[in-house]
Amino acid sequence: MRVYPAIDLMSGKAVRLYKGKKESVKVYGDPVEIAKDFAKLVDKIHIVDLDGAFEGKPKNLDVVRRIIKETGLKVQVGGGFRDYESIAKAYSIGVENVIIGTKAFDLKFLEKVTQDFEGITVSLDARGGRIAVKGWEEESSITVEEAYEMLKKYINRFIYTAIERDGTLMGIEKINRFWDGEEVIYAGGVSSVSDVLKLREIGFSGAIVGKALYEGKVTLEELLNVLGD
Repeated sequence: MRVYPAIDLMSGKAVRLYKGKKESVKVYGDPVEIAKDFAKLVDKIHIVDLDGAFEGKPKNLDVVRRIIKETGLKVQVGGGFRDYESIAKAYSIGVENVIIGTKAFDLKFLEKVTQDFEGITVSLDARGGRIAVKGWEEESSITVEEAYEMLKKYINRFIYTAIERDGTLMGIEKINRFWDGEEVIYAGGVSSVSDVLKLREIGFSGAIVGKALYEGKVTLEELLNVLGD
């Protein structure tokens, strides 16, 4: 199981939101410097372009490019990837995985981008068991399980995000395994070593950790040590 330290970008800065609400922003500083610290311990990080998520088109790819260039880190990035050109641009700057959410349910589009690019990842962002889209501002009628069944024909790498836990430090959501052999990474509320161990027990292949690292609730060293990495 892997730990992915997270950097959320807004206006070029590293920030965290509470439950994805943009009015609850807290700024943590220079994302490149933060990434350099992460690079001392891991080789891959998770980035979300929050401006992109809210506006429907990535806005911080220049920062992502700098992170890749200055740290050598592998990057998975999401936030506003709703057209082919945005995805192509991200891969052209060295991103390893582009994460799509809202646009994943356009199956023709999904089929096209998964044929043309390796590493496409779908984020199943859930509130109350149902998928939320457009920067989590709109809730659909599709359940997580229905979404997974619909998309697994095209995708073998998913992120499951518990929106109500995101940025809260409340610990992980109670969740039962809904997938088969695909790679599924958990995000939302991870704040302790025990959270990560529970996720490994459920069968998640990775955990995204953000605010807990920034607020000193747990260290990256502690998480990696307990996982034997």
